[in-house]
Amino acid sequence: ISEPILVSDMSIDSIVSENQHVVLDCWAIWCGPCRMMAPIIDDLARAYKGKIVFGKLNVDDNPKTANRFNVMSIPTLLLFKGGKLVDRIIGAVRRSDIEAILGEHL
Repeated sequence: ISEPILVSDMSIDSIVSENQHVVLDCWAIWCGPCRMMAPIIDDLARAYKGKIVFGKLNVDDNPKTANRFNVMSIPTLLLFKGGKLVDRIIGAVRRSDIEAILGEHL
């Protein structure tokens, strides 16, 4: 998958369980830093095609998942490996910072 997929409260479990590596971008339409991160997430989805599935979760539309994973501020990237939450990146960060953390988990 070469672009982020839309994730919902209903689909989160199947997406995380069916893919070895998942990065979930927790965002909202009104969030300026989230909009700044969107092109980075899109680029990473293309760069890591076949290795990592990137998903986008609108926290306003999917509060159960945001609460379940204690997403207190956005943007937050949740990193899943083998079905388990293994890391999180909070705030607008550089692509290189994200890639460094992804490298620790691949």
